[in-house]
Amino acid sequence: MQPSSTGASATVPDALAQPTPMPTPTPAPMPRADDRHRPGQRSFRRANLALFAAGIATFVLLYSTQGLLPVLSDDLGLTPGQASWTASAATLGLALALLPASALSDRYGRTAVMTASTLAASAFALALPFAPDLTTLVVLRVLQGAALAGLPATAMAYLAEEVHPSALASAMGLYVAGNSIGGMGGRLLSGWVAAGLGWRWGLAASAALALLATLAFRLLIPAARHFTPAPVDARALARTVGRHLRNPLLLRLYALGLLFMAVFGAVYNTVGYRLIAAPFHLPESIAASIFVVYLVGTGTSAAAGRLAARLGRRGALYVAIGTTALGLLLSLADSLVFALLGLVLITAGFFAGHATASAAVGRTATEGRAQASALYLIAYYLGNSLGGTIGADAYHATGWPGAATIGLTAMTLAAAVTLYATHQAHTTRRGESLAGGLSAR
Repeated sequence: MQPSSTGASATVPDALAQPTPMPTPTPAPMPRADDRHRPGQRSFRRANLALFAAGIATFVLLYSTQGLLPVLSDDLGLTPGQASWTASAATLGLALALLPASALSDRYGRTAVMTASTLAASAFALALPFAPDLTTLVVLRVLQGAALAGLPATAMAYLAEEVHPSALASAMGLYVAGNSIGGMGGRLLSGWVAAGLGWRWGLAASAALALLATLAFRLLIPAARHFTPAPVDARALARTVGRHLRNPLLLRLYALGLLFMAVFGAVYNTVGYRLIAAPFHLPESIAASIFVVYLVGTGTSAAAGRLAARLGRRGALYVAIGTTALGLLLSLADSLVFALLGLVLITAGFFAGHATASAAVGRTATEGRAQASALYLIAYYLGNSLGGTIGADAYHATGWPGAATIGLTAMTLAAAVTLYATHQAHTTRRGESLAGGLSAR
């Protein structure tokens, strides 16, 4: 029996059937090569050196008058408190301009803001030696500090965007080293030159060094590859800042930054006066050299991370507070050896406390880290302005014990803030343990 046509067609072998065409897969997009700067690359070396030079320029200018305060007092007939305004005014201007500068860098670019910042601040530096009186000098210093805000508000964002994460820590370290060397160099250079030629030449020397560093920065800095402009949203910025200011932990860290820097300002605004007065009677050029002690901070900042890893953040803060307070107490002795040892301990304790608190800000803020860091810097530089001015007034009224008392008061408050944080942490842990025990029943 012949099979029907229907059955025949149904039994055609599969191998003779036409294959169904498969869709051609769409090739996956090639991942974009990570072109951020890495160690060994010429661009990495240029970025590092550029930010190192920018740090020098910024902090040479920011602290240029601190090393010549006694000379200013002699020449213009100023009290230590009046002369200290030339140092405090710059940090006050910087503090007020940090948040606007960070917003401008989001809109116009990191390199543009850093370049404009250092050039404008250098231009004000060239005008400073021609200031006819204290008022003009202070106004120019406020404007100079505001101009300088663009660099600390922007530099770390530039490095985070342009440098590969594996090399970011070393790049940040070199930038901070430039800050440290600039801060010390500005004080030393202006103080040494002023001791021989007067304060106007001291400020001119600082301006010349800052201009050279600014030129090096502009020639070396690689163009930004990963910056994406963002509109300036004042309302969003205000909301982010408001959330940070309602965070109790961040508020405590801001307070610690302010208090540590208040000690630093009070001590370094007045130590030059103390060293040239009785019982030490050091020459002004030697007294200006005391800022070499600032180098202690470079090693202490690096050690602070290891200390916090071993003792915890609050443990490291207790050590920093205790070291600073011990240095203040030692400095009260009328002995040059104890005075210098006290200054070393004060400097070491300050940098350890600052490094610990500032690092904690970045870990605590879960959003808006740039604004959280900017708020810390605002508190930090306000502390310098307040401590420097109040400490200088106290020194004028009662001598070195007055300035040391301001520092000890600040450290007492810092200890109280840290003790409160410890109490809160223990209370939270007890509450969590109790809740865990109840839930297990």
